[in-house]
Formats: sequence, structure tokens, C-alpha cells
Amino acid sequence: MQRCIELAKLGAGHVAPNPMVGAVLVHEGEIIGEGYHQQYGQAHAEVNCINSVRPDTQFLIPGSTLYVSLEPCSHFGKTPPCSDLIIRQQIKKVVVGCRDSFEAVNGKGIEKLKAAGVEVMVDVLKDQCLELNKRFFTFHTKQRPYIVLKWAQTADKKIAAVGKGRLLITNAFTNRKVHQWRNEEMAILIGTNTALLDNPSLNNRLWHGSHPIRLVIDKGLKLPASLNLFNQQQPTIVFNSLKQEENHHLLFHKIDGGKNLLKEIMAACYQFNIQSILVEGGAKLLQTFIDANLWDEIRTITNGSLNIFEGLTAPSFKGELAKEEKIFSDTIQYYLPPHE
Repeated sequence: MQRCIELAKLGAGHVAPNPMVGAVLVHEGEIIGEGYHQQYGQAHAEVNCINSVRPDTQFLIPGSTLYVSLEPCSHFGKTPPCSDLIIRQQIKKVVVGCRDSFEAVNGKGIEKLKAAGVEVMVDVLKDQCLELNKRFFTFHTKQRPYIVLKWAQTADKKIAAVGKGRLLITNAFTNRKVHQWRNEEMAILIGTNTALLDNPSLNNRLWHGSHPIRLVIDKGLKLPASLNLFNQQQPTIVFNSLKQEENHHLLFHKIDGGKNLLKEIMAACYQFNIQSILVEGGAKLLQTFIDANLWDEIRTITNGSLNIFEGLTAPSFKGELAKEEKIFSDTIQYYLPPHE
């Protein structure tokens, strides 16, 4: 199962809104096939695993055990049901990491296998398998995207200088890490002021893979069309209070924009099937998410050798430190919401 998880991670940034899944086929203690879900809309992990078995060992498939990090699907989506394939291949035993919370599956795949006489073992390395697809599970159980808040700060907890242009806090290596994060989330969100002051592109040009969907809040449509956000090089959604309009990669989505602003945006993202969002600022928007207890991770990057004394103070929050890593002058800290 640990190998299934390793394989599944290779699909990061490529399979959303589907979950990352890995599968391993074992015959008498020896791996004879393995695979993972590589690209959204293409073959699932179980299919790639079975197809990887060498022609001269395919006769061993019926006597093998299939390990898979997530419950095999039982419905027709972009691809046929994997549970049908397992039954057709006459595999006698399947070991499942965790159940699939998606309504179309959620136990149905396991029941279908059992009804066909397949022995099924469930919840092997369950916590690790749930962690692997935390975005997917959050989306389907809470009906909202998985939310990661991120900001960079100086040693004295400032995220921007006042009236001195854009403040570069992080080093080149950390910048690449941030672009990797962008690749791992489906969308990236900023507020009006950040768009206006920084004119960001919000792509992952320092990494590889697909760019995130750009989300920007511009209630009064004050942002000029000349900004990088509007270059139509990647899908962009502008949440505003004035118009509903779509133009190629650019969608203006109308919302009320009152006290339920975040709730409206989350509901829209759920409808758009956006399973995860990296919120990059500004300070007011980040604090609004924190005050609403609407976050799943906070990642702070602190340049320990930079102090500016006067500037915009970083958001304040309470969280549990889950992990810390250092990249030269920068320290990255990963926080989870505090236990109630």
C-alpha cells in the first residue's frame, strides 16, 4: 500500500478533479504490475496496473492480489468502472486503502466486488490514503474547495513595504517551491489591491505542468484590462457585482459581494468543480479567510535575515505547526487548524 501511495503522488497536478490513485498487483509476494492515474480523463490506476503486466506473466493475474489506494470506481464516468475490470480479470482479492467519499462510488465499488465473490480488505494505511487525497475528500464532504492560505513575511512579520513598490521577500529557490504549489492546486485567488499593486501573472512559469485557474475579486470592476491577469493565457474568473459575461478564457462571474462574499465564492467554485485554491493575498483577504475559519492549511515563508520595521503586518491566526523546512534564508512553516 505504501508503494500505491508513492505511485499515486506521481499524478499530482495532472489528475484533478479526479483523485490521485496508485495500484499494485502482487503474486505470491512479488509485484507483477503497477500503475497510477496519470492524466484526468485517461485510464485509472487499476487499468494501467493490469496493462503493465508482462505478456508472459498475465496468466498469474487471476491468482494475484490487487492493492489500490482508493476504492475502485463502480460507475461510468470518463472511463468504464474499474470494479468491472477487476471482476473480469478474475482477481480474487483486493486490498483498499480507503473508501471513496464521492457520491457515485462511496462503498458501491466495494459492494460490487464482494457480490462477485472477490475478497476485499479495506482501510489499510487509511490515514495516509486520506491525506493523499485531502483536497478531493474535502471537496466532496464539505462541498467547498480545499483552501491553502500562503504568504511571505519578513523577520519582523511584515508582508509588504508601505509606498515603496513591491517588496521581494523570498529567495529564488523558494520562489520555485511556490510555483510547484501553484501546480498542485486547481486555482489561485487574489484580491483587487494585490492585482493592482503587484500585477502578477499567477502562473507556474518556474515549474512544470498546468497553470492554475486564476481567481480575482474585483467587485466594482476597477482593474484595468492591461493587467497580466487578463492576457487570456490561462482560464481566469473575475468575481464582481456588476456583470455576468464570458469571453474565451475570461469569465466575469456576478456575485452580491456583501457579507457573504466568501460563501458566495466557495459556492461558485464548487459549481465550477474547483477542488482546491491557493490564496496568495492580500493581507485583508487572507485575514478574512482566517476570521471566517475557512482554511485547511496555512503556509508562511519567513525571511529570517530581512527586517523592514515599517510595513504591512502579516495576518494573525491560531494554528498547529505540522511541518517546517528551511531553504537558505527562508523558513517555510505549514500550519493546520487547531483542534477544537
